[in-house]
Amino acid sequence: MTLTGKHVIVTGGGSGAGAEIAHTFVTAGAKVTIMGRNAEKLAAQKLAYQVCDVSDPAAIKLAFGAAREQNGAISVVVANAGATESVPFAKMSPEAFNANLAVNLTGVAFSFQAALDDMKDAGWGRMIAIASTAGLKGYPYVSGYCAAKHGVVGLTRSLSLELARTGITVNAICPGFLETPMLERSIENMVEKTGMDREAAAGTLRKINPQNRFVQPREVAETALWLCSDGAASVNGHALSLSGGEI
Repeated sequence: MTLTGKHVIVTGGGSGAGAEIAHTFVTAGAKVTIMGRNAEKLAAQKLAYQVCDVSDPAAIKLAFGAAREQNGAISVVVANAGATESVPFAKMSPEAFNANLAVNLTGVAFSFQAALDDMKDAGWGRMIAIASTAGLKGYPYVSGYCAAKHGVVGLTRSLSLELARTGITVNAICPGFLETPMLERSIENMVEKTGMDREAAAGTLRKINPQNRFVQPREVAETALWLCSDGAASVNGHALSLSGGEI
């Protein structure tokens, strides 16, 4: 398939799945702008980029405007930016809970909104949220993250109906444990808090997937690309689980 002439924005594009998604779309011919908070990581990808903290809706609006000036009207948004922190619910502060919502949910909503007019004018668009199996089930010690990701799935379902006759589709991709720097931080946290060695901690998470493996960023990237194809035109409002059968 080709996305020649389409402008794709990928948030959280400086590393991990976001970087993989960005380069996959470049290979398909798209003009890609990546966004994130770390200018050094963004620059290392050698793609057009805008520094942007997606927890700030005003910053999103400015960054999307600058990207539009550089690469034209926006056709696809892959809202990939996310963060998590493991903490028992009893010890979770209001600040930590709100931070989870701001990055993982509010950032998705306003990234989509910032490109909406372009997509409506074109009569075609793709809004893709990189959610998580945490949007489809619960996990202990990450209640704020799970709440935010469940919110992303709800946002996806609602917006897909609102925009169903506009030529825009809205979907969420929900990977299980994904082999990225975020997963590495989770493993390090387990090692620190439980005294496990690294391989034992990684194995504990790996076996949650019935295939006994971590999902790879390339799988997420290829799924996002497929959602932009003509063959996926009727795929709308879905939360697609990439979890080896966990969900």
